[in-house]
Amino acid sequence: MSDPMFILEVAISGLLSGVLYALVALGFVLIYKASGVFNFAQGIMVLFAALCFVRLQSLFGANGPSHIGFWAALVGAMAIMLLLAICVERLVLRPLVNQPPLTLFMATMGLAVVLEGIASLVGGNLIYPLDIGIADDPIEIFGILVRKVDLFAAAAGTILVAALTVFFQFSRVGRALRAVADDHLAALSVGIPLRHIWILIWSIAGAVALFAGLIWGAKLGVQFSLSTIALKSLPVLLIGGFTSIPGAIAGGLIVGATEKLTEVFLAPALGGAIESWFAYVLALAFLLIRPQGLFGEKIIERV
Repeated sequence: MSDPMFILEVAISGLLSGVLYALVALGFVLIYKASGVFNFAQGIMVLFAALCFVRLQSLFGANGPSHIGFWAALVGAMAIMLLLAICVERLVLRPLVNQPPLTLFMATMGLAVVLEGIASLVGGNLIYPLDIGIADDPIEIFGILVRKVDLFAAAAGTILVAALTVFFQFSRVGRALRAVADDHLAALSVGIPLRHIWILIWSIAGAVALFAGLIWGAKLGVQFSLSTIALKSLPVLLIGGFTSIPGAIAGGLIVGATEKLTEVFLAPALGGAIESWFAYVLALAFLLIRPQGLFGEKIIERV
C-alpha cells in the first residue's frame, strides 16, 4: 500500500502543474468568451511573448528582476503584445465582422502560422534560459516538497482569475464583451465600440500569454516546445468549459492531478508514459457526460 504522504505529494505536484496548464487555457477562454472566436494562435502567442521578453532582456543585459533592464524588457514585451492586438483587430477581425465562427477560426490558424514564422526569425531554434527571480528548487511545507515557481504560479494565477472574474461579471466593459460575443452587429447597433473591445480583449489575452510564457520559460527555458503546451490546455477547456474563467482553473487542477496520479500508480501496469495522453481520454469522458464542461453554459438553439 502506498504511503499516504507520497500520494498527497504527487497530487499536490499535479495540482500545481494544473495551474500552469490553466494559465494557457485562460487565454483561450478570454477571447472565446468575449468574441466567440476559438483562437488557434494562443499557444504560439505564449511562445512569441516569452521570446520577445528574453530577446529584449538580452538587449538590455538584464539578469533578473533586480536589474532595471528586466522591467524594461517586461514593459517592452507588453507593448509588443498590445501592438499585436491592434494589428489583429485591424487586419484580421475587422474585415470578418459577423462572419461564421469557422471563418474566424481559420483566420486565427493563419495568424498562428505568421507568428510562428516571426518567432523563428526572432529566436531561431535555440533554448533561452529565463530568470524571473524565483528559484525552481523545492521547499518543504508540512513535510511535502513543492517547487517555489509552482507556488508563485498558483498564487498569481488565483489572483489573476479572481480579478478577471470580477471584471467580466461586474464591470460595464465586461458586459459589453459578453454582448459582442453574442452578436457583433447587434453590439455595434447599440453603440458598443467593437474595435476597442476587440483590442482590449486581445491585449488582455496577450498579457496572460506573456505571464504564462514567463512561468513556463522559467521552468523549461524559452523554446519552440512551449507552443505545444497549448495542446494540453485543450482538455482543460473541454473539462472546465470554453466560456468559464474559473472553469479553466478547475479543469487545469483536474487534468494536472489526475495525470500525475495515473502516471505514478497506473503507468507501470499499462506500460508507462500515459501522462502525455491521459488528459485527452479524461476530456473525452467529460464530453460524453457533460459536453459543455463543468462550468460551461448550456446552449439551446431553435431549429
